[in-house]
Amino acid sequence: MAARLLAYEVADLCLGKPPLRSLSSSATVADALAALKSTDDDHFISVWNCDHNHSLKARNLQECVCVGKVCMVDIICYLCREDNLISPAVALKSPVSVLLSTVKGLVKHVEPSSSLLEAIDLILEGAQNLVVPIKSYSKRKQLLQKSVPSTIHNGREFCWLTQEDVIRFLLSSIGLFSPIPTLSIDTLGIITNEFFAVDYYSPALSAIDVISRSLLDQTSVAVIDENGILIGEISPFTLVCCDETASAAITTLSAGDLMAYLDYGGPPEEIVRVIQSRLKERNLEWMMEEFATIDQYSTTNSSSSDEELTSPTTPLSMMGRYSRSSSNSARMVRRPEAMVCHPGSSLVAVMVQAIAHRVNYLWVIEDDCSVTGIVTFANMLQVFREILESMI
Repeated sequence: MAARLLAYEVADLCLGKPPLRSLSSSATVADALAALKSTDDDHFISVWNCDHNHSLKARNLQECVCVGKVCMVDIICYLCREDNLISPAVALKSPVSVLLSTVKGLVKHVEPSSSLLEAIDLILEGAQNLVVPIKSYSKRKQLLQKSVPSTIHNGREFCWLTQEDVIRFLLSSIGLFSPIPTLSIDTLGIITNEFFAVDYYSPALSAIDVISRSLLDQTSVAVIDENGILIGEISPFTLVCCDETASAAITTLSAGDLMAYLDYGGPPEEIVRVIQSRLKERNLEWMMEEFATIDQYSTTNSSSSDEELTSPTTPLSMMGRYSRSSSNSARMVRRPEAMVCHPGSSLVAVMVQAIAHRVNYLWVIEDDCSVTGIVTFANMLQVFREILESMI
């Protein structure tokens, strides 16, 4: 029965998880940018507030706490603010704290002995990442990691668990929940009718607030026409694979053109020309020169190859370049179009589809492609939480 899952602890879900790369809360936005470009392992980097001034004996976990996380979307949205568009280089000198959400509880420390049920409860209460202590790497491996952000805090390493990790774990035991997983998401009542959407022809810059909010909610922004038909999406899960130059695209393009820009493989040349032309019209053409300087700084402070360091970079060739190789980035297995399902889709089918495409949600559409809602991992976890509770 599903009740046997109650015996599992958080530690069971941490097996094989890599240690968290971290950044000090005293770092700058530029430091965060360089750190995000340094490896292909993860699109997020944890931010820590640590006090290492006390003696080793006095140190404890409370003195070294993960206070949040940042990704490239945070930086892009930050650079899109009107006052930061004037000088991106100056904006990047700001403390990394300007990127952290003011919403409390997005990141929670938990012990390895915490139960699966406790982990699910924390996620349903709003936690996006659970920070869990793990067995430290050997000293030799730690030495090999000197070129990347630190993973050590008071002699300990940590990993974090996400909604996706928990959903994957539950899917591995999906038969224990029969027949619930075969029911439709409509029957289960887990379709959320409130979602973020923008018109296809609206300026992409007008969507910057909902892009930030969708990142916070781990969802996406639907791009629709005047009839409510789903044309595509502006997804943080795709935007996270871009570099800082995407802020120039958001500033100048329509929502529809931004979708083309975000298409994997990089934007079409005509889109790049449109961006440069509109930057010039707004007297912002020098933005790309600043981005070239920023990119040189970030690359110099990352683990890029010597060939990359010595290759000339122009604003035109840099535009739209992803900060990670598409062959190494797990997120890049996604197709560019929005992932959809129907009200009659079964819970297990939706779980499999979302996990396969590395997203935390699916758009729910009718036969005419009009959007009726969205179904998220949080919605799914609520179903499993109720089943597990009934087994107590």
